[in-house]
Amino acid sequence: MVEVLGVSPPSFCWIAPEPKSRITVEWTADLLGVVRQARSPAPDRNQTCKEETLLTVATSPIDRSHFEQPALPQLPHPHPLLLVGHGTRDAQGRQALLDFARIYADLDSSRPVVPCFLELTTPSIQDGVDRCVAEGYTELTVLPVLLFAARHNKFDVTGELDRARLRHPQIQIHYGRHFGIAAGILDLWTARLAELDRPECNPLQIARSDTVLLFVGRGSSDPDANGDACKLARLLWEGSGYRAVETCFVGITHPRLEEGFAHARLYEPRRLVVLPHFLFTGVLVNKIAAFAAAQQAQFPETKIACLPELGVQPELLQVLRDREIEAQLGQVHMNCEACKFRRAAENGLESHGHHHHDRGHSHHHGDDPCATREGYHERAWQTP
Repeated sequence: MVEVLGVSPPSFCWIAPEPKSRITVEWTADLLGVVRQARSPAPDRNQTCKEETLLTVATSPIDRSHFEQPALPQLPHPHPLLLVGHGTRDAQGRQALLDFARIYADLDSSRPVVPCFLELTTPSIQDGVDRCVAEGYTELTVLPVLLFAARHNKFDVTGELDRARLRHPQIQIHYGRHFGIAAGILDLWTARLAELDRPECNPLQIARSDTVLLFVGRGSSDPDANGDACKLARLLWEGSGYRAVETCFVGITHPRLEEGFAHARLYEPRRLVVLPHFLFTGVLVNKIAAFAAAQQAQFPETKIACLPELGVQPELLQVLRDREIEAQLGQVHMNCEACKFRRAAENGLESHGHHHHDRGHSHHHGDDPCATREGYHERAWQTP
């Protein structure tokens, strides 16, 4: 058992911000920077964690030295910005996108920021466009709040925007790209990993050479997106000093969680660090944490640390600013050579549209057709 912040926890350590019930979080705008101020009650030094409890350790304050006004260039145009999230039935996940939009809007009041969702919850993309039109705008910028380029931002969001153009032929829409592989995201993960080198998070002082990284992505039916997840994990590992990095996914593609942990254990590390590459918390992030806790109980000889999801951080806000400027200037560049939708179009294949509130594909498929590698390979390059 290790001692962290005066609490005697199980050997599994969940490195994450304190839950809202135990911490007060305030956001204040200073120039174009964001400060996260957290006040948490002192831990009870006589508390003993139950075996199933995950220890929470607040991350250190954000370094704002790189996030002052010069780091965020002025926008070329005061177009309203639609921030399009995937959508979830989970209230906390929905609120995370709304908070993200509010914080980003507070950095620059020159134009409105309108959050909306592709599916499963409201407001919809059509609602967001209608709001901009009702306020008299004829040009708007749209950014998908998505990590990688898969079906949703290549096909589904654009399909909704086409519907909006039919309803409002007078509007001009500047569509930007996803977060992707950005220096700011690499910097954020690098800083998170540096936190784990501190004595309070690594009391046994396990070296990086004895540590394996496990990068966990959402998983997609788009090979392009899955390939970028693997590339990002590799870039994070290069020059880091860690023994190895493995990549796995929560669903759709392979390897899945169980196999990812099994691959990581083959290196016989003393420590395993799990990186859930998600923007916001939700059902899947909790699933990763629960699976990691179960793995720790099953394989106690390897210490497991699970980092939090990316969350609302200055690095992400900076990337978002870059994406907004790109879209306004018409400088959006994506790698389309390996896009399966482009290949389908070149071969004369058709795909179906994606409409809000489950009028397109359902997220409750029953049996998983991609549960096996064979099943996934049969579908990987198909367009629905």
